[in-house]
Amino acid sequence: MAAKSKSAAKSNAGSKAKSKAKVPALGAAPDVDRAVNAWFVYLMTERQLAAHTVEAYRRDLGQFLRFLAGHFDCQPDLKLLLSLSARDVRAFLAMRRAKDVGSRSLARTISALRMFYRFLERRGLGKNDAIRAVSLPKLPHSVPKPLTAAKATALVDGADIAAPDAPEWILARDTAVLTLLYGSGLRISEALSLRLKEAPIEGRDMLRVTGKGGKTRVVPVLPVTRQAIERYLKLCPAKLGPDDPLFIGARGKQLSPRIIQLRIARARAALGLPDTATPHALRHSFATHLLGAGADLRAIQELLGHASLSTTQGYTEVDRAHLLKTYEAAHPRA
Repeated sequence: MAAKSKSAAKSNAGSKAKSKAKVPALGAAPDVDRAVNAWFVYLMTERQLAAHTVEAYRRDLGQFLRFLAGHFDCQPDLKLLLSLSARDVRAFLAMRRAKDVGSRSLARTISALRMFYRFLERRGLGKNDAIRAVSLPKLPHSVPKPLTAAKATALVDGADIAAPDAPEWILARDTAVLTLLYGSGLRISEALSLRLKEAPIEGRDMLRVTGKGGKTRVVPVLPVTRQAIERYLKLCPAKLGPDDPLFIGARGKQLSPRIIQLRIARARAALGLPDTATPHALRHSFATHLLGAGADLRAIQELLGHASLSTTQGYTEVDRAHLLKTYEAAHPRA
């Protein structure tokens, strides 16, 4: 009986330790912990945000709650969260800024906090307008940085330059991925999440892509892209099933974006391309070259899967800059 009691006590102690260990992860009281977990479920199920976006919000909220724990010397509970002033929030942002956190990251943090407080309000847990009183930091104006058609083509065809000793099937794989990014404007995550049954082969000239927030769109596939994918599949040593990843690594698992990023970095150095030559630059190049050839902005928005036309309109500035440069170089009175 004594042994049983001792075992039970040990089990209880372990449960308490687990319970305590859960709180410092976010530095919050149990009621906040429950609200945060409910918010994450909401983001993933109802909002259908991408996993990496939810993880970024988790980090942002965790940093905020840990700051409050130190700032007020207690575990922040809902009562504390609902009584915060704009000054408290600005103190948190000042702390983050002192750690050299950039404006974009701070803006995302504020957005995450605003979303969380709106969630609390909608769930009837309370309201606090302090977050809304804090302005977003000014972001530096930036436009997409595409490559010229010649440089984009050189990058796509540069797999053998980047890794001359790699097996032929790997060179074919990397060429197929890059051709898909530039030829159809895919994000690298979209290309690498494709399954074999979705591959644009056997005469298929369209591809259904699942993008941010689980939204699907249909994009055209060029013959050169289809040929590159067919060549890769012909050389691939693994026997892939319909539900297996289309693009695999040397160990047979789904190809990591890091592999393509490293391959591009090596090709970039060998070809003398700028640091802006990245996988995402091929997507930018796809959109900019279509726009320059007279494609409709709404059509480009649809192809890229942008939720807002204002995002796509950034490419008009790139195209305008190119036109001005051409004008200044060609006009006799420039």
